[in-house]
Amino acid sequence: MKTISLDAIDRKILKYLVKNARMPFLEIARECGISGAAIHQRIHKLTDAGVILGSYMVVDPKMLGFDVCAHINISLKDPQQLQQVIDELQKIPEIVEAHFITGKGSIQVKLYCLDNEHLMRTVYDKVLCIPGISATETIISLREVFRRPLAVEFIDDLPTKRR
Repeated sequence: MKTISLDAIDRKILKYLVKNARMPFLEIARECGISGAAIHQRIHKLTDAGVILGSYMVVDPKMLGFDVCAHINISLKDPQQLQQVIDELQKIPEIVEAHFITGKGSIQVKLYCLDNEHLMRTVYDKVLCIPGISATETIISLREVFRRPLAVEFIDDLPTKRR
């Protein structure tokens, strides 16, 4: 995967957006000392380059009744079936993330369920029914201790564009 070099203004824009994705572009422009049009162009460039993937609201699943968060390590029967398995996992609404992993299994998914019964039904009736999956290991999260976006301190360490 190709990385992109960012200048000081790009890094400053990213720092503001990571802290508050809803910050008005004109306010960012004022803070950066450039025009609103320039901010729009730079954010469009960063989006097109794949640096900015989008923005979204963070909803607390527990407040909606999803009391169980779990991670499932998934082992495959045949690595050639990887894409088909991923396509099927994407159809399961309880799954909110999927990662290729090293160690035990090939894929790890994160999911939210209403309770342990819902988790069991999801694992047995949805995940284990997918052709190509040979085994799963489910880890239940007792409590999320913190969540954060990319630390803005790291943005200062990104490569600088050379002119």
